[in-house]
Amino acid sequence: MSSFFSKKPEPQAFDPIKDLPDLSGKVILVTGGNSGIGFNTVQQLARKGAKVYIAGRSEARVGAAIERLRAEGLEPGNGALEWVELDLSDPRKAKEGADRFVARETRLDVLVHNAAVMNGDYVLNDDGIIDSMATNCFSPVVFTQALLPLLRKTAQEPDSDVRIVWVSTTTMSMLKGRDIHFRSIEEVNEKFGMHPMQGLLRYANSKLAAILAAKKLQEKFDDEGLPITIISLHPGAVWTEGVAAFPNFHWPILGALFTAVARRMMLTAEVGAHPSVIAAASPAVKADREKYKNGFVWQPVGALGDPPTPQCNDEKLANELWATTEALLRQWDIRV
Repeated sequence: MSSFFSKKPEPQAFDPIKDLPDLSGKVILVTGGNSGIGFNTVQQLARKGAKVYIAGRSEARVGAAIERLRAEGLEPGNGALEWVELDLSDPRKAKEGADRFVARETRLDVLVHNAAVMNGDYVLNDDGIIDSMATNCFSPVVFTQALLPLLRKTAQEPDSDVRIVWVSTTTMSMLKGRDIHFRSIEEVNEKFGMHPMQGLLRYANSKLAAILAAKKLQEKFDDEGLPITIISLHPGAVWTEGVAAFPNFHWPILGALFTAVARRMMLTAEVGAHPSVIAAASPAVKADREKYKNGFVWQPVGALGDPPTPQCNDEKLANELWATTEALLRQWDIRV
C-alpha cells in the first residue's frame, strides 16, 4: 500500500494468461487468498494449472472464495483449489497450520506470504507482542521454517524452481531517517509516540521486520546450497476490502469523497496481483535467479528496483531482528 492519492500507474503490459508458463504439477500456497490481492493471485495462478492452497482461518470464508473462483472460471489451466487452516495471530498456531499442510502434501513449489494486518493498532497479543508484528513477521517466519521439509525436498528435485514471495509495501518509506531497532520486545512494540500516523508507522515497521527476516532466510538457504528464491514486492496502491475498512473512508461526509477519489486513483486487485504472480511464476526469475534473489519487485510491470527504505538492506538491523526472533521462539517453546 502507498499513498491513497498518488498518481495512478499506467496499466501493465502484462497478461498472466499469455505471459506465465503452464503451472500444471506445481503446488502453491497463498496466505490470505480469500480476498483482495490474494484472491486474484490465487485466481491467476490456478488458471495456469497450479494446485493452489488458500491458507486462512475461516473455512467458511475460504470455501466461499473457492466457490466464487470456480464460478468465475479457472480456464484454460483449470488448476485445483484447496483450503488449509492457518491462524497467523499466534506463531504457535502458524506452526500448527504448517504441520497440517506438510501432513497433506508431498511438495511445495511456491509460498506466497500475502496475508497481513494493515491497521497497525496498538493491540498486544497474549505474548505481549503487538498484533501487526506477530501476524506480519513472526508467524510467517515460523510458518516458513515449519514448511522447510517440503520446500527442501522440492528444491532438490531436478530442474526445481522453488520460490518464497513476500508481499510488502512502500509505506516503509515512512521509516526513512528514523532510529529503528529490534533488540528487544520494547523495540519490536515501538509505539511511535504521538505521531498522527502512528498506526501506519507500526504497520510499516512490521513490514520492515518481515523483509529483514526474508533476507536472513535467503542467507540461510544460500549457506545450505538450497536453490530457493525469495522475492519481496510492492503491489501498488490497490483498492481492496482491507483498504476500504480504513477509518478515513468512513468519516461522515468526507468519507464518501475519500472513497470516490481513492477508487478512481487506485489499482484494481486484479492488477495489484500482477507483481505477486510475476514473482511467483514468471520464467524470468528462473532464467536469472541471482538477479531476482532477495530482489524487490515494483508496480507497474514487475520491474526490479531498490526497496522503499535503506533499512531494508541494513545487515546489523537484520541480525538484531533475527536474534530477537530466535530468542522469542525459545521463550515460546516453538521448535522449527
